[in-house]
Amino acid sequence: MPDATPNQPDTPAPDAAARTLAQQLGAFAAAATYDALPTDVIDSVRQRVLDTVGIMIAASPLETSRGARRWVAAQGGSPRASVVGVEERLPATLAAFSNGVLAHSLDYDDTHLPSVLHPSACVVPAALAAAQDAGADGRMTVAAIAVGLEITVRLGMAGYDEQAGNSTFFEHGQHATSICGAMGASAAAALLYGLGADGVTHSLGLTASMASGVIEANRTGGTVKRMHCGWAAQSGVSAAQLVGHGFTGPPTVLEGRFGFFQAWLHGQFDPAAITDGLGETWAVPGIFVKPYPANHFTHAGIDAARALVAKGLDIDTIAAIELGVPSANRRTIGEPIEVKRAPETGYMAQFSGPYTVVAGLLGGHGLGVGLDDFTDELATDHQRRRLMALVDVVDDDECSAIFPRQFPAVLRVRTTDGRELVEKVLTTRGGPQRPLSLDELATKFADNAGRLLDDDQVRTVRAACVGLDTLDQVDAVLDPLRALDPLAPR
Repeated sequence: MPDATPNQPDTPAPDAAARTLAQQLGAFAAAATYDALPTDVIDSVRQRVLDTVGIMIAASPLETSRGARRWVAAQGGSPRASVVGVEERLPATLAAFSNGVLAHSLDYDDTHLPSVLHPSACVVPAALAAAQDAGADGRMTVAAIAVGLEITVRLGMAGYDEQAGNSTFFEHGQHATSICGAMGASAAAALLYGLGADGVTHSLGLTASMASGVIEANRTGGTVKRMHCGWAAQSGVSAAQLVGHGFTGPPTVLEGRFGFFQAWLHGQFDPAAITDGLGETWAVPGIFVKPYPANHFTHAGIDAARALVAKGLDIDTIAAIELGVPSANRRTIGEPIEVKRAPETGYMAQFSGPYTVVAGLLGGHGLGVGLDDFTDELATDHQRRRLMALVDVVDDDECSAIFPRQFPAVLRVRTTDGRELVEKVLTTRGGPQRPLSLDELATKFADNAGRLLDDDQVRTVRAACVGLDTLDQVDAVLDPLRALDPLAPR
């Protein structure tokens, strides 16, 4: 655990008008105490902790999760924070890494639109690790998570190109989730370590040199993307700890000539997206919760397929399928089409428009399509391969005009008797216009956590998550999961 304050001389606070962007974020973070948070922000944070912890549990049997646990356990160090599936506590940085890997590994984590990033998978693991390390209570942790999520989203939105209708980070092949998420994670950790406004500013200054992520794996495979949120969470906690030991960052780290936005976006960014309404208007409650464990671009196609089946579509009469999506989405879920029609693994299937449509057509698990629909065996199943071969993924102008504030789809099915069936899904389930109910959130958590926990354990962990702000310490959230055996699913 670092010192309570940075080891550096205090400097007078600059006039508000003269503050840099990082200094404004630092001031916002320090002012956003639990008592100052709107009720809907507090409720949203509790739900996101529940959602993220459930995903971490469900992801723990993956081979990459085992690799992450083996790696952090081999590093050793002071026992400060809990790691899902590792009985001994580990340093907070390593706990943040391993739990962050799990939080993003199933592509089941929440998404902000239109920035198209996944804030909770970076911020929640970092905050829980730092809170355990610092002995922070639940109220402090809720406030820190809220701040971390808000900063993540605002930095992501600063890189959103309104004219192009897409994230500039994404256009450059950069994973905005881990890049911006590391920054939000560091702000959350700095608050939990008691570093105050200046400490948050310096932590942002350090983290900018640690933030990273390249998204080519979305297109052609590889599991490296699962590591991104873990690395972001670890970077955030590391930066805050280093600030506590005297490191400092440039106050102009965001807007400076050689700063964050110059380095990532060649200086093309919207500073107003960071500062407008800061502390008054919160983005946190509007972050979308995923009902399906697949790339968010695929969800409307799943909904459309399920709707057609509900209206009487006979799978055996399908002659051709056309999935119309925003042009920006097609590159992720429709290219290369020969790969997307024949995913080799369940993980590749999560990024396949053809596969996810077929999963919707055949019926699924959980909230409609669930984790059990994304196995290596089903990815190579003969019937699914036959149906995937019928799917074309094409640009749709109507969908492109809506993207990225929603991830819409238009599904057209031609049958063997010459009929054409069309189903449009123009809003995304799990967002503000079609939110998941509390019962649906509980169903998702139970489906995820119940894979490795018994009913009593599910209830215990759920109660700790939804009652996070009532806890004197946050150990009750993750400590029960240290003894979890990822190799023995129920």
